[in-house]
Amino acid sequence: MKYDFISVMDRRGRDALAVDSVGENVWGSEPEKPQDGFDFIPMWVADMNFPTCPSVTEAIIKRVEHPAFGYFRPTEEYYDSIIRWQENHFGVKGLKKEYIGYENGVHGCVTSAVQVLSEPGDKILIHSPFYLGFHEDIEGLGRTSVYSPLTKDSSGIWRMDYEDMDRKLKENHIHLAIFCSPHNPSGRVWERWELEKAMEVYEANDCYVISDEIWADLTFAGYRHIPTQMVNDWAKEHVIAAYAPSKTFNLAGLIGSFHIIYSTYLQDRICSYAYATHYNEMNVLSMHALIGAYQPQGYEWLEELRTVLEENARYAVDFIRAHFAGIAVSPPQGTYMLFLDCTEYCMKSGKPIDKVIKEGWKVGVGWQDGRAFGGPCHIRMNLASPRSRIEEAFERLRKYVFL
Repeated sequence: MKYDFISVMDRRGRDALAVDSVGENVWGSEPEKPQDGFDFIPMWVADMNFPTCPSVTEAIIKRVEHPAFGYFRPTEEYYDSIIRWQENHFGVKGLKKEYIGYENGVHGCVTSAVQVLSEPGDKILIHSPFYLGFHEDIEGLGRTSVYSPLTKDSSGIWRMDYEDMDRKLKENHIHLAIFCSPHNPSGRVWERWELEKAMEVYEANDCYVISDEIWADLTFAGYRHIPTQMVNDWAKEHVIAAYAPSKTFNLAGLIGSFHIIYSTYLQDRICSYAYATHYNEMNVLSMHALIGAYQPQGYEWLEELRTVLEENARYAVDFIRAHFAGIAVSPPQGTYMLFLDCTEYCMKSGKPIDKVIKEGWKVGVGWQDGRAFGGPCHIRMNLASPRSRIEEAFERLRKYVFL
């Protein structure tokens, strides 16, 4: 490969929450420190243990070389980079500058939309398992989460239950949903027919949709992200989509996402709320980071990254099926997360899920409690590390946890 996805980065003392907060209580979900003799392998926070694309750092360094960082506004190059990326990767046609708005992270878009499209006490539909941040956004704003569970079909593929969605929207008088595409933590990349049916359900219930598409770039061979807004005319006018280069290029610490909103009505309401505090404004370096990412080198780097992530996921799934009896796992179709169902293992071994998780922590496998994501006996694992680290983690689990 042209780019380095093999070297192990030492992130200690380099502003890495995934490493430096271990054994502390920042979020309340940090792994415990490993026992003596084991180094820590970060597999919990959803960022990558790979260096970003060189064109990103080059763009930032070039800007930093000019020693003034005063007030600015987004450049045409910023918007053109997004429009070009959306067209080349997802086939989006007709995207214009005026449909794109800056966000201080996907959560900024979600919370702004929740504030203007619902009232305190309202219920909001999300799928379960879910990204824990959505639950926190909803509950923190005085709304209530209503869960429509994803279920596995006979092939072990996570599917939406459209009848359940429709029933819960009607019973709870819900008019706002948060949708995740590709889905975290299951790793599903929704097919067009699935998106079409979901939008039919939402339309029939007069339900606006906030679509988190931050994982859109990280799909595996044979799967392609379909923007929710492109499913039909209704979706284009009723879906608020949130994107970011942060998951793709490991830029979460720079802060910088963007929304795509075609509806003038939704634009006026959401943007006026988001910008009223004067806080939701772009950082000049995050702008240049995005421009650097969405360059030809970024396209090339991403193709190699996806290959690495898919090979890591295939290795992990094969290893689990060969060595971890009682652990169920569905091969992800995208993202770099793995969601382990430990129900059968815990029942047969007599180990509660707490003990399983802590046994992994003791030997330096920094995986994450999946109960916070709606998995009653589940563990979430981040596979975005060099292959040598992934192999080491699973060998430790085989030797010390799943005996």
